[in-house]
Amino acid sequence: MLVTTNAYLLLGTNMGDRVALLSRARSEISHEIGTLRRISSIYETDAWGNEEQPSYLNQVVLAATPLQPLQLLEKINGIEKRLGRIRVNKWESRLIDIDILYYANQVIDQATLQVPHPHLANRRFALAPLQEIAPGFIHPVSGKTTTELLNYTSDKLAVRLFNPDTNEQHEL
Repeated sequence: MLVTTNAYLLLGTNMGDRVALLSRARSEISHEIGTLRRISSIYETDAWGNEEQPSYLNQVVLAATPLQPLQLLEKINGIEKRLGRIRVNKWESRLIDIDILYYANQVIDQATLQVPHPHLANRRFALAPLQEIAPGFIHPVSGKTTTELLNYTSDKLAVRLFNPDTNEQHEL
């Protein structure tokens, strides 16, 4: 029997056909990483870090993966590259970005990988879709649930529920 670990991944894009890129990323994750157990709605969010760029579409997925954390990161980097991601500057516009938010309840602090994601508590664009599919998940460092993190985040950037069929947004 194949042993799997639950990994929460954040998908983001603010260039090109954003809805299609999220769909392709989910397909690649399903093929390369593991079974998608939960998928959040899509949210449109203002850019974080460098606010002088187009809005992002963000989504969180829960993948059951047989991969170890560094193998997971390697697969994610391959998916990003295949979907056109080119890394030049921090917080730049991108065709696709995939972040590991959680790898089960493990704490990983390595030069190439930090899990839970070190900025999660300060990013409403990650917390809103995560809260939709994992409201009671407990952050292994802070001991707070996703709902608590969202309720107390200092991030005030707008996060809007996005309907990919109509391109309509609804403020949360």
